[in-house]
Amino acid sequence: METTSRVDTDGAPGMVTAEEVPAARPRTVDGYLEADFPWYGLDDAFTGPRWLMQVGTAADGTVQHGSTGHGDEPSVKTDGSTAEKERFAAVITVAASPVRRSGDGTGVLDATTVSSAAWLAGSGLLAYTWPPQMDHTLRDDWLDQQTETAFTLADDLGSAPWSTLSLPVDGVPVEFHYRESEFGWVLAGSAHEGVHIGAYGRGMSAYGLGFSVIKDIATYE
Repeated sequence: METTSRVDTDGAPGMVTAEEVPAARPRTVDGYLEADFPWYGLDDAFTGPRWLMQVGTAADGTVQHGSTGHGDEPSVKTDGSTAEKERFAAVITVAASPVRRSGDGTGVLDATTVSSAAWLAGSGLLAYTWPPQMDHTLRDDWLDQQTETAFTLADDLGSAPWSTLSLPVDGVPVEFHYRESEFGWVLAGSAHEGVHIGAYGRGMSAYGLGFSVIKDIATYE
């Protein structure tokens, strides 16, 4: 997940940038340092590896969201055994914004909401998923279909398969929307610093997680 993604305004609830299929990823903190909002990650209770993922920007280059990884760096699973061995959680920070004009004045950017974080988390999990029975040539079609499903689910957080889960954010309990699938889990909620938090993972239970502001994003390089 190495390339900086673009935010568009067609298709997703407040964001339209899906997490890309992972590849060789340069570890650079530059994009994260350009954000005008705080980044979130797992709190100090997590003592495993931490690493950078990707930053998403608007057409004018403004940083809109980004992801940080925790645990094992996952690879796209190509057989049933790979996913069982992976233990990771990715945390997505999304700047909370109202409907607004783009920086270059050429259009309007949708508001970012908890649904934005839920969709980015759902599509991010899919980027690391490859059903073992699927032929390589069919994965793109499958990914398109599943990403559309993730968008539909993110647009209706009050219904099944979503449930609620209370987790600490900077030490304060916050209610998250949470769902599980055969590929892993996804959750989304709002922090107290003008951002929404999304997360997804596999092999690591979401029930024991906590989130906090990252004091020094460079420690994730």
